[in-house]
Amino acid sequence: MDIMVIFGSESDLPVGEEVRKIFDKLGVKFEMRIASAHRTPDRVYELIKKAEDQGAKAIIAGAGMSAHLAGVVASKTILPVIGIPMDAGPLHGIDSLLSTVNMPGGIPVATVSLGKAGGKNAALLACSIIALGNEKVSKALKDYRREMTAKVYEADRLLGVNNEE
Repeated sequence: MDIMVIFGSESDLPVGEEVRKIFDKLGVKFEMRIASAHRTPDRVYELIKKAEDQGAKAIIAGAGMSAHLAGVVASKTILPVIGIPMDAGPLHGIDSLLSTVNMPGGIPVATVSLGKAGGKNAALLACSIIALGNEKVSKALKDYRREMTAKVYEADRLLGVNNEE
């Protein structure tokens, strides 16, 4: 396993699908699980240990509302932790964003954008970490970036813009 992915509840799985798409496209091995920092803390700790024991390079943790999951994970491992705040609840994710990004000094959590874009970016950030020591993932990530660039130029072409000038 390259990456452990933990979401706080089943309602977070549409964001998990964005993570899955990136990892599948770039050939990254991952495990995705549901575990709550508040309702199943022992399970969270078991998944952190499993990630460490199986050689994961990072852990992605996504949660909404008070969003303590990424911080709890980071407090129990030295693996890089990437937090995805969920755009849910009465504050539409602002509480999740602040809970995820506002970690005390000494326990870092890399925080990405809210919701589905955050899922995509968390997966890409995790791939960047893996790419440091994995040439296959490095090549796949570079190819992915080239594809994104080509799509922008293709969109320009549809507008009648000549990008070769």
